[in-house]
Amino acid sequence: MTLPRPSPSRRAPLIGLTLDHEPGGPGQFSRYPFHALRENYLTAVSDAGGMPVCLGYDCDAEALMARLDGLIVTGGAFDVDPALYGEPSHPMTSPRPTRTAAELALLRAALAQGKPVLGICGGMQLLAVEAGGTLIQHLPETLQHEQPNPRHEPGHDVEIVPGTKLAQIVGADRMAVNSSHHQAVRNPGAARICARAPDGTIEAIELEGPGFAIGVQWHPEFSLDPGDRRLYAALVETAR
Repeated sequence: MTLPRPSPSRRAPLIGLTLDHEPGGPGQFSRYPFHALRENYLTAVSDAGGMPVCLGYDCDAEALMARLDGLIVTGGAFDVDPALYGEPSHPMTSPRPTRTAAELALLRAALAQGKPVLGICGGMQLLAVEAGGTLIQHLPETLQHEQPNPRHEPGHDVEIVPGTKLAQIVGADRMAVNSSHHQAVRNPGAARICARAPDGTIEAIELEGPGFAIGVQWHPEFSLDPGDRRLYAALVETAR
């Protein structure tokens, strides 16, 4: 299925994307602290007809979300602080409290204002925690969810749960996805499970109700499966 490009006359919704943060130093992009995000997070939004907006941490989340039309909580090489779901930290857990606090404030503001939300990888895990769920802090080594091949190639398939919003959006019962995570959702809380890996690992969740609040464990910005583009298109169209 080839998705038509939006008409230039239609207003492009503003889609906020959360950023990673690095302290900087010799040999890095900057010697001073900087934010970072992979390019394809932004181009996936642009290709779907949205206007990507990069979001820093030092802002009034409610005021910022009032000016945006949608939110993407991105992934990164860090973990949600287990204190948020009442558990001690595993030795392999690497939280970034400042980033999580900023993302949580934006997520809560977006949900309160009825703005569409897409959580990607760690963003899905944060959505689950906000819904009252818990996480597996380190998957068993026998479960291969840190794929050895490049991230722009599929790592495994996921089975989409029939009757979910995700199933309606992607129009398929299976998708080929990449896999880059050592944690996973254990209990989705009030969220609904809408996809699983062949080993049973939860790969996507969604909040019940008329709004758009979906989290996926894979990285749809790589557009490995036709369903990835359809997911971004649905986010932008809802934001519009």
